[in-house]
Amino acid sequence: MQGIPTVSVDQVPTPLPEGITVLDVREPVEWQHGHVDGSVHVPMMEIPDRVGELPTDSQVLVVCKVGGRSARVVQYLVAQGVDAVNLDGGLLEWEAAGRPLVSDAGDPMVV
Repeated sequence: MQGIPTVSVDQVPTPLPEGITVLDVREPVEWQHGHVDGSVHVPMMEIPDRVGELPTDSQVLVVCKVGGRSARVVQYLVAQGVDAVNLDGGLLEWEAAGRPLVSDAGDPMVV
């Protein structure tokens, strides 16, 4: 999708700086298996109803499994005035780059 603010994993600082909120828009079962520590979980379909929960004074890094859902969410959030950016390649690229994940269900993994 053209015109959507996007970053690759290697453009995301380690550790994540203050002032960046990671928004995970995957489904609950995906979230349980593995997510970025400290990220906020709002499934994609709930974004319109919950956009008010997102910070307006910091950047929002939106993630999903491969970057498709998150790109659509970024497009929506930018239209709402949110400083949002998509993670290209999603959490599969995050995991492949050796970035840490945490899990509510044993060993963290992207499903």
